[in-house]
Amino acid sequence: MPRRRFCRTMAGLIAGSACAGVLGAQDAGAQPVGNERLGEQGAPKGMSVSRTPYFAYVGSRTTRERNARGEGLSVYRVDPAAATWTPVQVLRDLVNPSFLCFDRHRRFLYAVHGDRSEISAFRIDPASGELTFLNQESTGGKNPVHLCVDPGNRFVIVVNHITSSLAVLPREENGSLGKLCDLVTLTGKIGPHRVEQPFPKPHQALFDGTDRYIAVPDKGLDRTFVFRLDTATGKLSEVEGTAAESREGAGPRHIAFHPSNRFAYVVNELDSTVTACRFDAGTGALVPFQVLPALPDSFVGNSRGAEIAVTASGRFVFASNRGHDSIAVFAVDGVTGRLTAAGWHLSGGRTPRFFALGPTDDTLFAANEDSDTIVGFRIDPRTGGLDPLGTVARTGSPVCILFNPAGEGAVKG
Repeated sequence: MPRRRFCRTMAGLIAGSACAGVLGAQDAGAQPVGNERLGEQGAPKGMSVSRTPYFAYVGSRTTRERNARGEGLSVYRVDPAAATWTPVQVLRDLVNPSFLCFDRHRRFLYAVHGDRSEISAFRIDPASGELTFLNQESTGGKNPVHLCVDPGNRFVIVVNHITSSLAVLPREENGSLGKLCDLVTLTGKIGPHRVEQPFPKPHQALFDGTDRYIAVPDKGLDRTFVFRLDTATGKLSEVEGTAAESREGAGPRHIAFHPSNRFAYVVNELDSTVTACRFDAGTGALVPFQVLPALPDSFVGNSRGAEIAVTASGRFVFASNRGHDSIAVFAVDGVTGRLTAAGWHLSGGRTPRFFALGPTDDTLFAANEDSDTIVGFRIDPRTGGLDPLGTVARTGSPVCILFNPAGEGAVKG
């Protein structure tokens, strides 16, 4: 991987900030440092560091059709004090385990198989972090891309991207999956993009902070739907009059709720923007009120939005850009929910399809799909700036990361 150089510009964007790796207008083409000295660096001054070990679960693309180099589903033990990731296990017989989620007690892990039609269930050993395969079931559609578990821990909701549907599968007490119990097809007016919007293309299913509503961004319809789940029957129903409409051709991909549950933020894949929405936890309504570019105005190449997350403090929103290969940082106004661009940090590799915030909100890990690396950053709690730790893991085509506490007593019950 070529070595790149991070710069310390755009300090004036946030009073008193000087964020390592932030790109100013003149630096949009700069390249980040490939620093491998993880154990020597430690944390930058003034930043908190979690010292409790945890496990990282990494899903990767594996197929030739995706030009992938991944081995499957990998497990690492993470030492946050030294910022080191130690390999524990690799499940190599899995095809495109491209998105992962835990059950509500973090005792079981579920993986959808991208470009296929299946979901797999695994039991987690809380001491070693290792996974044991339980079973596999059909999602009733093509190319499952996202999934989540309901608050009662009884059902898994899966998004079938290519066949425009949401599937619901029951969970058994032993963590295994039952047969499909509901399948809902999304419909609506398709967007204007002739290649990427030929039909409805839902891309995520995420519960809000109250666990009453499920937000579903649809890239093909330029719309974010809101659904309810009947926890007795496992049936889904759309909540009428609550959907958020995006600009034509925006291509909403993923959504993240603010910890207050009063706001939600959508990253739009096709036009590389972020939409801020007000969220009514009583009715489930999403109402857009702001749209910002996810790219610096000096970048004139091709890029697409990918992932979005809000810090637990609610002070910052991060979004990733594939093409510009960066993580955008936005400061959040805690009263209005409005965003202000606070800088762009190169992801330390190519195509950051996914990134994840660390368990204690003081780190961010970018999964660079096309350079086969996971790169770590410390988050400055004052500015949201990202200070690079370097490459923490090398694994083929990483596209999803989940974190879980290590040790018998750390697993939530």
